[in-house]
Amino acid sequence: MRYRSIFFLLCLFAWVQLVRAQQKTVDAKPIYLADPTIFFDEGNYYLYGTSGDQGFLVYRSADLKNWIGPAGIKNGYALKKGDAFGTKGFWAPQVFKRGQTYYMAYTADEQIAIAQSNSPLGPFKQEKLKEISGNGKQIDPFLFTDSDGKNYLYHVRLDRGNRIFVAEMKADFSDIIPGTLKECISGTDNWENTAKTDWPVTEGPTVMKKNKLYYLFYSANDFRNPDYAVGYATSKSPFGPWTKYSGNPIISKANIKQNGTGHGDFLVDANGQLQYVFHVHYSDQKVSPRATVIVAGKFVKEKDGKMVMQIDPKTFRTLTVQNGQ
Repeated sequence: MRYRSIFFLLCLFAWVQLVRAQQKTVDAKPIYLADPTIFFDEGNYYLYGTSGDQGFLVYRSADLKNWIGPAGIKNGYALKKGDAFGTKGFWAPQVFKRGQTYYMAYTADEQIAIAQSNSPLGPFKQEKLKEISGNGKQIDPFLFTDSDGKNYLYHVRLDRGNRIFVAEMKADFSDIIPGTLKECISGTDNWENTAKTDWPVTEGPTVMKKNKLYYLFYSANDFRNPDYAVGYATSKSPFGPWTKYSGNPIISKANIKQNGTGHGDFLVDANGQLQYVFHVHYSDQKVSPRATVIVAGKFVKEKDGKMVMQIDPKTFRTLTVQNGQ
């Protein structure tokens, strides 16, 4: 009789755990942040992205799978309108750390600004609310620090299309260094302008360095186009010239099976695995709100010795947050 009771309790325990797991799955809901980026710091992952006209929300995770939030200091926001430059159009943030200070490069009012905080949860602020210098509209910043310590701001300027530029940054990130601005790439390949518009789009730059070669990852086509996709170019210098990869695009609706695949950022997770976080369309019929997704990638050596980026579509998944968190 005692063994039957033990067996019953074990079955009951297993059933309770199954119900809890199913309930957790049901309660999980997709995170809707466009132009996302993930910052890994001291064992935690912080997810930011385009959140609207009030600033930038942030979500937190210890394992890159279970997310809580919005977790920002100001009602879920890591950067809140009024604390730093901008009145609307808060787009495409990037967070990085130097010493004990956290920086956020971002777009607002179709200009680029950089704010500071003592925590990845914010609040990110500026002592003087200002954008970096430059003529015309400029968006989508990505700050890359080279092995020699020099900093480069890759970004998009709206000039006969969305075109990617680079400029060297001052050591304190206060502005670009005059005379260093140079164009990197524009939308010239067929896959980059499937609608054949007069305003080709290349945007959302992310830069990495591998074996003394610079890799510039970017998205092409209008973000509303189902063909929005990701490719990359390489160079021996942070200023170029850039050679586009012949196998572009590396992320698209062809291998991910979702529309609007693009505008993301790479990170190295706690296991040393490269991950690319990006957004996709809400559905086949609707663009927004765009869902935040992730896929694993790795550098692979080809027969000629070149290192190419390879994406594993089997690892593709949507990032979710628990209801009530």
